[in-house]
Amino acid sequence: MTDTATNFLSQLLSRYRKESCLAIVLLFVAFWTIFFSRDTEANGFIQSLIDSRFLSARNLENLARQIGMYGIFTLGMGLVIITGGIDLSVGSLMALFGSIFFYSLTGAHGWIPAMPWSVAIVALMLVAVVIGAFHGWLVAKIRLPAFVVTLCGLLGYRGLAQTITHDTSIGYFDSKFSVAGLESLLTGKLFGLPAAFIAFLLFSALMDYVLHLSVFGRYLLALGRNEQAARYSGINTVLVMAFAYVACTVLAAVAALFFCLYTSDVVPSMHGNFFELYAIAGAVLGGCSLRGGEGTVVGMIIGTTVLLILQNMVNLLGYDSSFGKVITAIVILGAALVDRFEIWKLVYRRGS
Repeated sequence: MTDTATNFLSQLLSRYRKESCLAIVLLFVAFWTIFFSRDTEANGFIQSLIDSRFLSARNLENLARQIGMYGIFTLGMGLVIITGGIDLSVGSLMALFGSIFFYSLTGAHGWIPAMPWSVAIVALMLVAVVIGAFHGWLVAKIRLPAFVVTLCGLLGYRGLAQTITHDTSIGYFDSKFSVAGLESLLTGKLFGLPAAFIAFLLFSALMDYVLHLSVFGRYLLALGRNEQAARYSGINTVLVMAFAYVACTVLAAVAALFFCLYTSDVVPSMHGNFFELYAIAGAVLGGCSLRGGEGTVVGMIIGTTVLLILQNMVNLLGYDSSFGKVITAIVILGAALVDRFEIWKLVYRRGS
């Protein structure tokens, strides 16, 4: 290996030390799942690994779809956490967005007229922008704690969804307009990959540019590190923080479209339950500091992938599905402890 390549690798590991350690965890979890879900009746150890249930085409496709859908709203949560905030309303918003979207297709609610799916998507995004701006205004301008604002949203948005649907299931099969294009767009494949995963990669690339290559991204990180210093340096902290909450709700609306088409219907009392916890876990596990001012898109991608592979492992190895919640809790606690004691830095220094 040349000196140039060595220096580049060293700089890359130095910049992404958290992500490098997490990538090792990802490989370990993936190999663990492959090993214990292998086909023990196959001829030869290597063949048994190749034929494992984890590496089956169907499982990998489902896993990619899940990573895409969960990853999209995790990106939004990551932005909010980087600013030093939190959004507990993501899951409830997805129930509300799914209900509104299906009603806009069927026209079954007196307050929501039927419209073509393309118009319905635009209308839903506008609703998401308004809600996100409202959150940002309350947190950044009125100075209410983000925890309180979004906790009210967690309760209120799901309650609103249950109210407008009378707490019953709503689907899109009675749509007034053709939804063939919508189904192809959101549930189809591109280059053999699920549409949700492709969308996740596109949003990740866009978010990576905004966060790491633009001036606005530096504003976001500066706001999270020290809001008062950012304000004194001339940054419009209200606008920057509002942008983070708008991005979070818009990405939640995009993810809601994929989820509601994937499930074919929405039951507001259950749809999106605990999704905000998965988003927090994926972002924090990926290196977004709960203190704010730190985080990368690469880390969010790896964190979401680790979390979903752990859930996949629970299913493939036949553990009780409720055990997945235990794993999520351990992941959140472990990531918080790692961030609190800066274990990433200790690992990197020892490895240097």
